[in-house]
Parts: sequence; C-alpha cells; structure tokens
Amino acid sequence: MSPGGAAGLRPLSVVVIGSGVSGLSAAHRIWTESRRRRIELELTVLDASARPGGAIGTVERDGFVMEQGPDCFLSTKPAAVQLCHELGLAADLMGTNPHHRRSYIARDGELHQVPEGFHLLAPSKFWPFVTTGLFSWAGKLRMGMDLLIPARRGGREETLAEFVIRRLGREALDQAAQPMIGGIYTADPRKLSLQATMPQFLEMEQKYGSILLAMWKARQAQGAAPRAGGRASGARYDLFLTLRGGLARLVESLVARLPAGSIQSGSTVESLERTGLRWRVRSGALGALEADAVCVSLPAGATSRLLAHADPPLAQDLAGIPYASVATVNLGFDRSQVRHPLDGMGFVVPAVERRAIVAASFSSVKFAGRSPADRALLRAFVGGAMHPEALAMDDDALVEAVMRDLRQYVGVQGAPRTVLVSRYESAMAQYCVGHLERVARIEAHEAALPGLALAGNGYRGVGIGDCVASGERAARRLIDYLTDLDAARHNGARELAAAAC
Repeated sequence: MSPGGAAGLRPLSVVVIGSGVSGLSAAHRIWTESRRRRIELELTVLDASARPGGAIGTVERDGFVMEQGPDCFLSTKPAAVQLCHELGLAADLMGTNPHHRRSYIARDGELHQVPEGFHLLAPSKFWPFVTTGLFSWAGKLRMGMDLLIPARRGGREETLAEFVIRRLGREALDQAAQPMIGGIYTADPRKLSLQATMPQFLEMEQKYGSILLAMWKARQAQGAAPRAGGRASGARYDLFLTLRGGLARLVESLVARLPAGSIQSGSTVESLERTGLRWRVRSGALGALEADAVCVSLPAGATSRLLAHADPPLAQDLAGIPYASVATVNLGFDRSQVRHPLDGMGFVVPAVERRAIVAASFSSVKFAGRSPADRALLRAFVGGAMHPEALAMDDDALVEAVMRDLRQYVGVQGAPRTVLVSRYESAMAQYCVGHLERVARIEAHEAALPGLALAGNGYRGVGIGDCVASGERAARRLIDYLTDLDAARHNGARELAAAAC
C-alpha cells in the first residue's frame, strides 16, 4: 500500500489484467508513480497463466541459456533501455557479437549471405548486390528499375507486397521482403500494412522518388566508416540488445519492484463491467474485485470479449485485429555436430522454399554466454500467418520437421543434446491494411472510458520496446486519472470535516 492516504478514506484500487511485459511495465509505473505522488493505492495484477512474463521466458539447461520467446530489443526504441536502467540492469545490457553481424537467406535449399549493405528489402551498396547469388539477373535488373519508376502520389493504403512488387519486383518480395520484414511480424505480406509497420520506405519514395536512391543517400550520409563486424548485412544487428543471463531477468526485476502478493497468477478474468464510477472485475479464482482503474494488457481479441458490454463499438474494433500463432524450438548441439561455420546471426527462409522453419538464430553466436564454447545453440521459429498448419503438429513432429530443415541448411548431424519447444497461441498481432485507422478509433473510445487503459502488442508496435512503451502510456493515463480522483476525494473529505465543525 502506498503512503500518504488521509484518515477515513479507503485506498484507491487498480487492477492490471495481464502480466506480460506490457502489463508488468504498466503495473511498475503505476506503483512507482503512486508512491511518488503519495497516493494510497492497492495494486492487483491478474493473469491466467502460471507465471508472469507472457512470451518472455528463459530456461537454463545443460549449459545452454535458451530464450523461449523474444531474445532482444532495439536500442532505438528507448522505453526498454530506459526501463533497464531504472531497474538497475544497465551493467548487464549487451549487444550482439560484433564479429558476425551478418545473416543468411535460403534459396533453392542453400543459404546465401545477405549482400553487404542490403537492409530488409533493398541494397545500399552496388557491387555486393550485383555479385550476389541470392537474386537472379532478371531480379536484379527489375530491382534496378526502381530508379526509373515515378513515386506514387495518393491512392489507397498499400500492403507490403503491393509496394515491393510495384517498386522492386516480385523476386525482391519473395526472396527478401517477405522473409525479412514479414518474418518480423510473422505476417502475410499480402495483408501487412506498410504504413503501420515500415513507414520509412513510404517516406523514402516520397522524398527521393526511389528506394535505391534513398538507401544510397543514407549510406553516404552515414559515411564510409565500417561498423564492427565488417560486412554487416540484413537486419541492423548493431542495434540489438539483450541481458546477460536472458530476458527473464527483466521480468524478474519488474516483479521484484511490485508489492508482495500483488501478482495473482492462474487467475482468469471472466468479465469486466462499469459500475457507476468504478469497474467490477470478475475472476474465477478471486471472485468480484472493485477497482477505480483497470489496465487491460491482453491480446485484442480477449480484450474485446471483456469490453463487449462496456463499449460494443470498441469491442468490435478490437475483435478486428487478427493474431498469428508461433512456436520456437531451441536445440543444443555439440559444436562438432554442425558443419556450417555459424559465422552470422542466423537465417530466414522465404515462404516459396516451402519449409517448416520461418527463421533460425545461431543463438550461441548471436549473444555471448548462451552455451559452452564447445557447443552450439540454434533456435528455430515455426508457424506465423504464412505457415499456420505447422502448429498443428505435436512437439515430436515439430522437432523432426525443424531438424530436417537444419540438416538441409546448416548440416546438423545426430540428435541434439537438449530440445525446448515453446508455443504461443494467437500471440503476434497482425497489422493489416487499415490498422492505424482502427487503432485511432480504439484510442478515441478508450479516452471516453474513465479509469480504463489498454496496452499490448496489438496497437502500435510488437517488439519489447513497443510493449514497454504501451504499458507506460497506459500507466500515465491511469495515474493522472487517479491523481485527479484522489484530489477530489481529499477535497470532499475536507469540506465534510469543515461542515461538521
């Protein structure tokens, strides 16, 4: 309970529904701000799962440090970095291996290094692009035509697929944009909104009239000095950060900052309704809870069901945000079992390859301390919007499908020393065309419901940094509401006391 309450006034109560990183970030900020503002507060965090953290989970086994969900966050999204500093984790932040900041793309059953200077869907350096075997000559020529194609002015919102095909051609979509950008969101590029996910490419087109020209100009502006790792390619691996010992440390640190007993795991929320000036939260485990403010940090579909009676139009918009299911498969090997040099961060597999794996990380290379020196840790991603059928397999079949692809692409031999399969049902929000307009409507309805805030990866970003920012935005909304409510209660109490005299 926060200090500072007036005699005779009950503490204000806040319920956070969902204990993923969005919900925990919201709870942490609400709690710290209530103490700073001296608001007497009771905080409860409800989650149906057995442990807090949502998709974030780290398992240590047999000398391997295995991430079950995300394994890093972007330094360019400041919310997560700032939170780590606030939690005393700054000294444990670490970047990727500076010597192997490159990646691979599969084509025709083989891995091809992403050309130096090639980022997401277009090259910023001429010669590595011309000499790569990743694209056919016809594909390279078609990508070069981007320099001649006029910029599109106005018109309806485009999907990633429509934009890339229009400017760079089908091969650029199939071999680069789909596996690299679509893979980030586990999405179908034929539905993914470019405006909601990669608006910088639209800005490049409008400013320079050409994606290639914009990429080359950006490289010139950065100067010719090479980054650590020399031939960087693919994603901007120099921007990726994680924590020594795994990202579960972020969850553990957030939990440790909350009041003892405030997190109620295994508590499914069945309904949420407005009752006068308060909210009633019904949980199967705890019964009915009365709250002055509620933060809902669940997937949009679950949030929709909870708000169906409080605001039907809001619930309808929330229900319109689709989600994809994904699985990760961690496999630990002796280093001698893997023929590939593992001289990069990992590889992505285009959908046209028709493989089980969507992408794979060379985890023991990507970050230090993930395995003993004589071993290798690989992590495969399966499922997503392009491969939903993969999640129908049981764990044994899923592991065998992943092993079959790893034998093909990196030459693994024999059985792994350890295996960890983690499944996440309807976990990845899909930012389809119209997403930003939908989110604007959702936020307008949210603003009209006093004491309610929404958070999660369904709105304005799917990464850890985005989720932390979403949780803290929700917390600011609620703590400001509670501050005004607390002031009104104290003023009312003083007026009553004066009248009694």
